[in-house]
Amino acid sequence: MLITGGSRGLGLQLARDLARHGCKIAICARDPAELDSARDAIARSGARVWSRVCDVTDRHQVEALVRNAIDHYGRLDILIANAGVIQVGPIEHMRLEDFEEAMNVMFWGVLYPIWSALPHMLQQRSARIVTIASIGGKISVPHLIPYSCAKFAAVALSEGLHAELAPKGIKVHTIIPGLMRTGSYLNAFFKGRQADEFRWFGLSSSLPAITMSAERASAQIIETIRTGRPERVLTTPAQLLARFHGAFPELSQAILKLVNRVVLPTGEGGSADKVSGREAEGRLGPLFSTLTALGKAAAARGNERPAGA
Repeated sequence: MLITGGSRGLGLQLARDLARHGCKIAICARDPAELDSARDAIARSGARVWSRVCDVTDRHQVEALVRNAIDHYGRLDILIANAGVIQVGPIEHMRLEDFEEAMNVMFWGVLYPIWSALPHMLQQRSARIVTIASIGGKISVPHLIPYSCAKFAAVALSEGLHAELAPKGIKVHTIIPGLMRTGSYLNAFFKGRQADEFRWFGLSSSLPAITMSAERASAQIIETIRTGRPERVLTTPAQLLARFHGAFPELSQAILKLVNRVVLPTGEGGSADKVSGREAEGRLGPLFSTLTALGKAAAARGNERPAGA
């Protein structure tokens, strides 16, 4: 099994849980220190784990990654395309480079490993491909437009592959998470009024009533793989939102327009420079820290925050 973006957050949780199910784990990520930390955490449970530094936006690195993972274990039965990047901010402060980065990581970074693994999987005539998409791949969310564009493309790829590869013994699963409590907001990037953007995104990624823990999300994804379901939307709010948007697209667009105007920060006085969530966190006070306590705890469990940070 190969998991891209397996060094932190949901990818790391999936690696841990699938290792407990007896899977032989291969993970990759761009950051060597994070990858080493993740590998050691998984190995402490007695699992077999293999890791490689890899930038999923680099086709040649991905080809080598997949080839080496297959050489190491002898076969590849499950590929989970999980790597991602989040940019938050109003459209007037986004740049074409933000869209390019999002597409490179979350579309090409999904297609490259699938494309590299596909000949081997077709020869096996038995494999699973899991695309970790997002509710942003069903509904384009204000202040997350580059992210949504890339996730829409990933959903289209995954749904098309499901139809074409099923007769060949390869099952493709599209996972649509809603808001997840993984601590990933600390590694997102913020533009515009950066502290304000970080505030709403960090809060919405931490509050228990509207988010799902990484542990629960991982359990549902594994169940989806086991049962062969082609698609699963995680969290009740995301399920309701996807169904509402499908039935009433014009009304949902009107609601999103209202949310953008009334709830989200304006772009006035903002900056096109981006800061990470870790940087933006220092600009907010103790109340925010209290309200995001669950998010911070999830970040610690999910390797989202470097040791000592």
